[in-house]
Amino acid sequence: MDAIKFVEQEFTQEKNFPAFRAGDTVNVHYKIREGNKERIQQYQGIVLQRRNAGLNETITVRKISNGIGVERIFPLYSLNIDKIELVGRGKVRRARLFYLRAAKGKKAKVKERRG
Repeated sequence: MDAIKFVEQEFTQEKNFPAFRAGDTVNVHYKIREGNKERIQQYQGIVLQRRNAGLNETITVRKISNGIGVERIFPLYSLNIDKIELVGRGKVRRARLFYLRAAKGKKAKVKERRG
């Protein structure tokens, strides 16, 4: 076994995330610290990509806020992620959905996958 994988297994806390992929709509519950207070903020959007593996795995989530596209990259095994909810499944044929950045209106939507 590779030494890096062995160390990663020691430090990885088991997270029970639903199975999701690019094109799915997720709701990420993220812990925000403001001074000595802590609260949970929800960030709902479409997953543009899943990247890397193991402790380094990240997801890029895009949402439209007041007509402006906002993207945020979340480390999947961060201690600040409380939970991830799967809101909807998208029907896409790609692993990276960067074309959504330039799309507007109906072209910026992702069709719903059945089943």
